[in-house]
Amino acid sequence: MSGPVTTDDAPAEPVHDEPHPCDVEVIEGRAAEVGGFAVRRVLPRRPRRTVGAWCFVDHMGPGGVTRDRGLDVGPHPHIGLQTVTWLLEGEILHRDSLGSEQLIRPGQLNLMTAGRGVSHSEETGGIHIGPLHGVQLWVAQPEATRHGPPAFEHHAELPVVDLGSGLATVLVGSVGGTTSPARHDTDLLGVDLDLRAGTAALPLDPAHEHALVVFSGRLRVRSADLVPGRLAYLGTGLDELQLDVDEPVRALLLGGEPFAEELLMWWNYVARTRDEVVEAHRAWSSGDERFGTVASPLPRIDVAGPPWP
Repeated sequence: MSGPVTTDDAPAEPVHDEPHPCDVEVIEGRAAEVGGFAVRRVLPRRPRRTVGAWCFVDHMGPGGVTRDRGLDVGPHPHIGLQTVTWLLEGEILHRDSLGSEQLIRPGQLNLMTAGRGVSHSEETGGIHIGPLHGVQLWVAQPEATRHGPPAFEHHAELPVVDLGSGLATVLVGSVGGTTSPARHDTDLLGVDLDLRAGTAALPLDPAHEHALVVFSGRLRVRSADLVPGRLAYLGTGLDELQLDVDEPVRALLLGGEPFAEELLMWWNYVARTRDEVVEAHRAWSSGDERFGTVASPLPRIDVAGPPWP
């Protein structure tokens, strides 16, 4: 499940978020629909576009997939980002212009690198009937890699850290010496937290900025209550995250070194300038080979051009 980013989410101009230490800043997400499925978009939002290189977080569901209704996103393009798909329930079929065809199940990580250009689809029709719950994330690629070739990887198993009162699955980066095999082009952290009542503590890099997103349950984060549909920005300067949990909680910890480059996000593109977006969209709309083709039964997605002259 991918995008799109609109001007409701981020301004149609290059921006850079300044990292800073703070107690906690709660950012309200907005309800959206992608491919016929309800999502809560908590990043990007106008108060904050990035946490490290993470620049997009859509919490999808929980909801139900039937024979007539599900998550079906036809072929669409990306540049300058990595898509990260993580499921808690259900199944999604990923197809892309590299020829990849991969069924994603809970506990498995899909990571697609767009580089200079890739296209893909995400499908549940004919694949899955039942509950669907998960998250789609984007990672902004730095200048050093964003013009490179597209790539795809799937990780059926990821390392898990026992926190005593729960488990931490390391999606990207490292926690306490436990490292995910997933690619990352900047110093990055992504951790799924499956917590029960008690206290859990994770070591953090104080030079990084961090945020929390709750999938289910309620989490008290310093002075704020965090429930699904919100992102808690924790800022920089933390060397440990301690969580006191009264009920079962499923959450996502995001972090990384602050992303120093300005970003312009529109539709399914992560760029630096308007001209880059216009050029990419012209290539997609004209069927240019830059984005290849996807062997999907779904129709490709076409939209009008960017909302600037």
